[in-house]
Amino acid sequence: MIKNILRLTRPKQWIKNFFVFIPMFFGGELFDLHSIWLATITFVAFSLTASSIYCYNDIVDVDADRCHPVKCLRPIASGDLSIRMGYILMAVCFLLSMAVLLALPPEVMSPVMAVIVFYYVLNLSYCSKLKQFAILDVCIVAFGFVLRILAGGFACELPLSSWIVIMTFLLTLFMSFAKRRDDVLRMNETGEAPRKNTVRYNLTFINQAITITASVTLVCYIMYCVSPEVVERFQTPYLYLTFVFVLLGLLRYIQIAVVDKKSGDPTKVILKDHFSQVIVIAWILTFLLMIYVI
Repeated sequence: MIKNILRLTRPKQWIKNFFVFIPMFFGGELFDLHSIWLATITFVAFSLTASSIYCYNDIVDVDADRCHPVKCLRPIASGDLSIRMGYILMAVCFLLSMAVLLALPPEVMSPVMAVIVFYYVLNLSYCSKLKQFAILDVCIVAFGFVLRILAGGFACELPLSSWIVIMTFLLTLFMSFAKRRDDVLRMNETGEAPRKNTVRYNLTFINQAITITASVTLVCYIMYCVSPEVVERFQTPYLYLTFVFVLLGLLRYIQIAVVDKKSGDPTKVILKDHFSQVIVIAWILTFLLMIYVI
């Protein structure tokens, strides 16, 4: 039972919610214990909310999942957990999320809770209907990551720069298109669309969308690094050197999507691809050195 509950709530996917720590990282408060505590509470609350959404998603998609070669193994689709249990877990996760937020100071609890509730309602709508519309579906997924950093910013009382918002949206939009590419490949092989909106995508469109979003993401990152406000804030003109890691990361992900054809699960890519892990760690260490040491 516990194993099936964990499979339904997908704690491995919680890695996505580390985006709530981004404002603290770029805000120069990475080693501030109070900020770490506030961001961690927000992370846990966001993760529980995400688990609640996963429960609802599997309930709504149960019939389609049973026809899917991989998703048919999900607990509800396979019959290991009932739909009733899915609803119970959905409610429990969301209520726990709201309870966790009570640990935040009153002045930041309200805006953080508002963001998480908005994220919850948006994604319930996404699971119910909105994910059926091509392009809108990936935009909603990407916007969800913007809400994560917004919650992290509110929790630590750190204003977000326009650059961070733009880059977060573009990067996650890029990864969302790469994930849809996996659906298109499966549709081309089996003749059946894994999602209702997959028929509105094809490889030509997906490849162009991936190229455009990756290119704009890289350009925005470079503009961020050389912008006068950023150079003045971090007191270093050398941040632009970190663009090498961003470029390598984007190219590696494109290679995984186009050559290896394994971009269906971004979380699995991050957790299992050692090359990507090295790039991310190298970027973090370099940024840490420039912001907090030099």
